Amino acid sequence: MKVTVDVDCTPEEARRFLGLPDLTAVHDAYIAKMTKAVEDSTNPEAFGEMMKSWGPMSEAGMNMWRQMMEQMTPKS
Repeated sequence: MKVTVDVDCTPEEARRFLGLPDLTAVHDAYIAKMTKAVEDSTNPEAFGEMMKSWGPMSEAGMNMWRQMMEQMTPKS
């Protein structure tokens, strides 16, 4: 037996229902800092390094997630 339930709600309603925190202020601050950094950036390399340091994960962290996802996907 298969049961499907469709829920029609906004992302805000879903966030509240699941009890997730409202990170709007954090997101706005992050975007403001990124915008200022882009406007003040002197060269593309400096911007790239800044993005790596600001991101929630370094390149090693991203590789870890990629490997984990590859292991979870079925092989054909």
